[in-house]
Amino acid sequence: MANRFHICLLLCAIGGFCSVLSDKFQLEPLNITVLQGSDARFTATVQRSWTFMTFHVQNRLALTVPATGEILSSKNYSAKFCSRNRSCVEFTIHNTNHNQHGPVVCFLQGAPVPRTAHLYVQVSGEINIKEGNVTVEQGQQVEFECVMTGWYPKPTVSWIRNNQTVNSSLYNTTHEDGHTTSVLKFQAVSNTTVECQAIVSELHHPKSSFVYLVVVPKPPDWTVLIAVVCSIGGFALLVLLIIGIIFCCKRRKEKQANYQDEMSRRVRTQSQLSGVNPTGQQQGQVNAGYVKDNQVTRTSIAPSELYLPSSLEMPDIVNSNQAGNSYNNAYNIPNESGLKKHRHLTIV
Repeated sequence: MANRFHICLLLCAIGGFCSVLSDKFQLEPLNITVLQGSDARFTATVQRSWTFMTFHVQNRLALTVPATGEILSSKNYSAKFCSRNRSCVEFTIHNTNHNQHGPVVCFLQGAPVPRTAHLYVQVSGEINIKEGNVTVEQGQQVEFECVMTGWYPKPTVSWIRNNQTVNSSLYNTTHEDGHTTSVLKFQAVSNTTVECQAIVSELHHPKSSFVYLVVVPKPPDWTVLIAVVCSIGGFALLVLLIIGIIFCCKRRKEKQANYQDEMSRRVRTQSQLSGVNPTGQQQGQVNAGYVKDNQVTRTSIAPSELYLPSSLEMPDIVNSNQAGNSYNNAYNIPNESGLKKHRHLTIV
């Protein structure tokens, strides 16, 4: 029991001593964020005598600082005393990069517990609007895609149109595999300067990419005009067609009337030339030599008795006083006295 009691007293004494040492050895700041390429500074404070201390970055020895003598600095790391009594040491990491992102540990000789701080290195990457300068017609929907690569952590993205910030609800931003993409859509109204900006907390001024949107007047819509012209043209053609039909019918009627008049005139002319009146009545002198069939009283004449002479002369029955006798003699038609009668036909 006595041995256990002494062990407990010893542990309490050691714990108290470590607590005292912890209060006299500090590393500040505990967290620091810098932009890649800038310097990061840490300060180690010791309130007791010490021989040397070491600084480790990413679990690798970066620099050793002796309490007395010269400090051997390097290209990426350096240290200096910030007080005359050498109770304060300023450790600097030059030209930080993302590979140094992580814990920074300071070991003090004789101190059972090291002090640890954290270094956060932000990276400003590239930003670019893929479409470049664009020329579109007025009223057309346009889309711009802003691509950011090599940023750490994820940047904050914003859009600006003609020096006015665009509401975040009007564009969509996504992060995937270390790439950030933001898409802005709007309707083209007039010439516009479009700017995409990206920023991280340690970047004093945002990085940006500019493009110019040129809007040309929209060509007139000829659809309505063409429809109106076609309607008017169709109506005009219909009217012309109707007028043409009426005109043709009128001309046809006029031609028919003229034709009838011409035919009537020709009939009258022919009637006058032939001596026949239009009513069909015969004009001129009666042919006294014409005898109808039913007027032939002699029925006992043999067919051999009827003959036509090979050469006959028509008597002038108009000027001759012997019209009947000459007709009978010419046609050899037997008369009442027993002479033969022949018929002479004239076909016109």
